[in-house]
Amino acid sequence: MSRPDDHIDAPVRDDGSTDAATPRPAPGDAVAQPKLGLVGWLRFAWRQLTSMRTALLLLLLLAIAAVPGSLVPQRSSDPNGVTQYFADNPGLAPVLDGFQLFDVYTSAWFSAVYLLLFVSLIGCVIPRTKHHFDALRARPPRTPVRLQRLAGYTERSLTGFETAQGASSTTDAADAAIAAAATQLKQAGYRVERYELRGEASVSAERGYLRETGNLVFHTALLGVLVAVGIGGGFGFSGQRVVVEGQSFVNTLAAYDSFNPGRFFDDTRLDPYRLSLEELDAVYETQNQEAIGQPIDFTARVTVQAQGGEPAEGVVKVNEPLRVHGTDVYLLGNGYAPTITVRDPDGNVVFTDSVPFLPQDANLTSIGVVKVPDGLADQLGMVGFLYPTQTTLPSGAYTSSYPDLVYPVLTLNVYQGDLGIDGGTPTSVYTLDPSTMEQLTGGSTGVDSLELMPGDTVDLPNGLGSITFENADPDAADDDFSHSVSRFASFDIHNDPSQGWVLVFAVLIVGGLLLSLFVPRRRMWVKAARRPDGTFVLEYAGLARGEDPGLEDAVAAFADKHAGKADESPDDPANPPT
Repeated sequence: MSRPDDHIDAPVRDDGSTDAATPRPAPGDAVAQPKLGLVGWLRFAWRQLTSMRTALLLLLLLAIAAVPGSLVPQRSSDPNGVTQYFADNPGLAPVLDGFQLFDVYTSAWFSAVYLLLFVSLIGCVIPRTKHHFDALRARPPRTPVRLQRLAGYTERSLTGFETAQGASSTTDAADAAIAAAATQLKQAGYRVERYELRGEASVSAERGYLRETGNLVFHTALLGVLVAVGIGGGFGFSGQRVVVEGQSFVNTLAAYDSFNPGRFFDDTRLDPYRLSLEELDAVYETQNQEAIGQPIDFTARVTVQAQGGEPAEGVVKVNEPLRVHGTDVYLLGNGYAPTITVRDPDGNVVFTDSVPFLPQDANLTSIGVVKVPDGLADQLGMVGFLYPTQTTLPSGAYTSSYPDLVYPVLTLNVYQGDLGIDGGTPTSVYTLDPSTMEQLTGGSTGVDSLELMPGDTVDLPNGLGSITFENADPDAADDDFSHSVSRFASFDIHNDPSQGWVLVFAVLIVGGLLLSLFVPRRRMWVKAARRPDGTFVLEYAGLARGEDPGLEDAVAAFADKHAGKADESPDDPANPPT
C-alpha cells in the first residue's frame, strides 16, 4: 500500500482532467540520465538547428556577416577600388584578402551561414506548416470545467433569455443562450463548436489562426528570397566598364573592364546592345560657404542602341539605374579623362587617347598612368596628376581646391625603359612599375615635372618628342576651362533574372509580418453553468496565445453584447423588431 506522500499532486487541466501522478524518487536515489548515442546526438543537433531561435540567430548573423562588404571595396562591384586599396594599404590588404573580405558575398564563411539559414528555415517551416494545417482541421477544444481560472472571467444572468425567447424552462433558455452565442461568435469570425458536459451546454470558439498563417508566410517568403537570390546569383552576372564622354561600350564579354559571371551563366545570353556616354553633368555646391564644392548631383546622359534598332536616349543617375535589354546600368563613379597626344621627334602621332585619372580626394585631385609601348626609341611611361582647380600649398606642393574645372593643370613624371607588358603577363592600366625604368623628370632627377594646361604642348626630355594636353573644347574662350577636359563614368552593368521574384517575396514578407503582429490568437468560451439550486448562469472567459492585452475587454464586450441582446424585448417600443 502506498503512502499519501508517495506521489506528487497530479496537475489539473483546464478541462478538469488530470495527468497521471508522478512517483517521487526515493531519497538518495541518483537521477539516471539516458545515453543519447550517435543517432540521439544527431537528432538533438537537428532539432537545435531547425528551431526558430536558431533561424533568427542565423538571420542576425547573416546581417552581421554582410557588414564587411560595405566597409571595404568588393571585387564584384568595385575592382578599381580593390586595386587602389591594395596600393594604399600594402600591409593590411593581403591580410583582409586572406579572410576573403574583398569577396564577402561569395566567401566560404558567408556561404556557410547562408546555407545553414536555408536548412534551418526549411526545418522550421515544414513541420509547422503540417501542424498548422492539422490545427485548422481540428475542432475547437472542449470547454474547460472551471472557467473561473481563465482571463476575463465574467458572469451574466440568464433572465433576459428566459423573457425574450419565451422559454418554457431554464433549460430551454440556457440552450437558446448558447445557440445565440454560437451564432454571434461565428459572425465575429470565430470557429465554434458546441459541447454538452454534465447537463451544462457550452460553446467553444477560437480565432486568430491567420496569425500563424502570416508567420508561416513570413518564413516561407524569407526562404523564397534566399532561393531567388541564390538562383539570381547563379544565372546572373555583374560587369564594370569605364566609358569616356563621346565613347561607346558594346555589351559583349570582351568589352568589359571586369566581369563576374554566376556559376551557371552562359555568355550567349548577353544582348549585344551599344551604350554611348554623350555627356556627364556634375553639379557642385556654390552658395553655402561651409559646403563649397560638395557634389549635389551627377547625371550621365547616354544613348542606347540595340542590334538593328534605333538609338534611344537615356539617363543614369546615382541610385537611379537605367533598365535596358534585361540589364540594370548603375552609375558607380566618375572623374576626369584628359586627352593626351604623344608625337615622336618627327612629329608623327604615336599615342593619343583619353586616359581616365582616378580621383584621390573630394576635390578630384586625380592620378593616372600613360603608357606608350610603341613608336619611340624606348617604351615610355608617365605618372600624371590632374588638378581641376590648381592651387599651391605653403609647402610648395600642388593640390586642387575645387572639384570643377576652373584652373586645370596636369603634371607628369616621365619614365623610360621596359613597361613589362611584352612578357604576356597582364598589368593594370592604372599602375606603373618603375623598377625596370629610368626616371627622366621629377623626384631626384633634378628635372622639373612636365606641367601643362589644356591646349599646351611641351617637349619630352632627351629629345624623345613632344606631348600635348588636348583641349576638349577648342572653341571656348581662352579663360574658359569648364569643358576643357573630358569626363568619364564608371558603370556597373548588372543582370539578375530573379529580381521580380525577390520583389514578390519581399511583399509577402511584409504582409506576413503584419499579420503575425496584429492578428490576436484567442479562444473564448460561453457556458450555461448550473448552480446548486438548479438555476443557470452564463459564464464567459477567454484564453490568449501570447500577449493579448485586449482579451479581457473583448470578453466583457462580448458578454455585454450577448446578454444585452437578450434583454432587448421585441415588444419594447424603444427597440422595434427589424
